[in-house]
This record gives sequence, structure tokens and C-alpha cells, in this order.
Amino acid sequence: MSPTEIKKDQTALLEWYSRSKRELPWRMNRDPYRIWISEIMLQQTTVAAVVPFYERFMKRFPNVKSLAESPLGDVLENWAGLGYYSRARNLHRSAQTLVKSGFPKTAELLEELPGFGAYTARAVSSQAFGERVGVLDGNVIRVLSRRHGIRSEWWKTPNRNGLQAISDRLAQVDSPSDLNQAMMELGATVCTPANPACMLCPWTKSCIARKEGQVSAIPLKRPRREREIWIWEPVVDIKKKSVLLVENDYAPFLQGHWILPGKVQRAKVAPKKFSFRGSVTHHDIFVSMKKSAALAKKTGRRVSIENLKKEIPASLIRKAIEAALKNKQD
Repeated sequence: MSPTEIKKDQTALLEWYSRSKRELPWRMNRDPYRIWISEIMLQQTTVAAVVPFYERFMKRFPNVKSLAESPLGDVLENWAGLGYYSRARNLHRSAQTLVKSGFPKTAELLEELPGFGAYTARAVSSQAFGERVGVLDGNVIRVLSRRHGIRSEWWKTPNRNGLQAISDRLAQVDSPSDLNQAMMELGATVCTPANPACMLCPWTKSCIARKEGQVSAIPLKRPRREREIWIWEPVVDIKKKSVLLVENDYAPFLQGHWILPGKVQRAKVAPKKFSFRGSVTHHDIFVSMKKSAALAKKTGRRVSIENLKKEIPASLIRKAIEAALKNKQD
């Protein structure tokens, strides 16, 4: 792109954003904490779904100090419903560092913190501190790929780096915060995956995909990850209204979590008999509950069944315990 083309794109996009941006709770100010929480919540989740969770979370943890000083169980309990609980754990870990050192003002330094990938670090540094770095999430990938007619395998590092370079060039403005949010807003509300509203787009006249009739074909679709079938036989050891949990060192799903001891086996086809089923990312999990099972010697910790939701938010674990309690009653 020539400097003239870049300038035209920047101007058109910022003018559109000033007219069309949505009023969202994390756009109230440039507080890095509020921006950070919103960006983590928005991963894998839509804006409409995030807003009520965000408002409740901010009421409970209004600043980084309150988050850092709260027990992890409280953080997980207030994260329940958003899924991908490793995000909440990383939030808690990073908060404990940030409360001591404050927020770094560059993406490079932010990336050193747990849970801060390239996108999150750039989003926070540009929106909170005005660093002139571009962001690259799914919305921005789609917008830039269509605008420039790029039919590349964007999930591969060299191609992704090429899109990142375009985003970085666009971010060289007085308000990189607005520019980055404008690209994300454009992808979320106008340049959508299906049925984009091209006539409302500030780049409609310069969009190569539209000129070539390739909007529906760009960006390329990433090949779906093959789903895996797993049979899980958990052991539920309940004593004095508490259950034994172990650090997950044996199952490919819920890694980094405390789970029930047991064993897993990968299968080529789904079993015909099972107690219930669940899914975690690309794992299809068929749970086989046993009325009695010998418990191998395991080091772990006991969690009160009453506080299970607070301590262990993963619904798969709670379902297994509920099934075991039902079997015991039967």
C-alpha cells in the first residue's frame, strides 16, 4: 500500500468509527485494567454474551488489587459460564504481578505476563497507553483479508505476520486506540463472516474482495481440528461430604485443572454404553461411572461438595460427582 492509500483508509475508518461505534462498558475510559478484563472475556465469546458477565465481574473485582487479593476460588466462581477457565487462572496470576509493578505500557513487556498473547498485549497497550501497534484478531484478519483480496492460509505464521504488518502500518495515527477498535468494530458489525453489509463499509470502494466478487470466499476457512473421542472412567471418593481431587496428569482435556482421579482411553468410535457425555474443546468425552472402584494411591486434596462450584467450576467434574451420588442413593 502507498502512503496515500494508507492515509485514505485511516481517515475513512476513523470517521466511520466516530459515527458508528457502540457504547460498551469497557470503553468508558482508558483504564488498562478494565480494557484487559474485557479483552480476555471477549476471547471465544461474543460482545452480547460478555457484557453482563463483565459488569458482574467488575462489580466484584473493581480493580487489579481486589482481583489479586481474592482467593482463586472466588475468581473461578465469578468466571463460571464463560468457559476456558485457564483464562481466569492467568488473570489471577497476572493480577498478582501487576498489583506490585503496575501495568507495563508496551505490548512487548505485557506479553511476558501469563495470558497475554500478542493480540491481548497490543490491544491493551494501544487502547490504554496509545502505543502505535496494530491488533490482529479474527475480525481484523477478515477485514484486512477482504480489503486487500488476500487469499492466504492466515493461520500459518508467515501469512499472519504479513497481515500483522498491515495492521501495524494502519495503527500509525494519533489515536491507535480508536483505529484498532474501529477495525474490530467493523468486523463485528459490518464485515461479518456471512452476509456482510458492504454498502455500510467505509472501505467499500477500495475493497478488492468486493471488486472481484470474492467476499464470501475470503478469508480462507481454517481446516477444522479433528475431534477426538475419549472414554473417561473417573473415581469418585466421597468422605465426610468432601471429594478427592487430583492435579490432572493423565487426561488430555481440562489440563491444568484439579479433576477426579481415574483413567482415560482414546477410542475410534463412540461407545454404545456410557453414563453421560460432555465435550471440552475438540474432545468428545464419554463418561463411564462405576458404582464401586478401587482407588489407587493418589496425592491430592479434598474439596467440600458444598463448595464444589466455587472451587471447581468445570461442569464435567460436577456432573460426574452428581452421577456418583445418585448411584450411591440407588
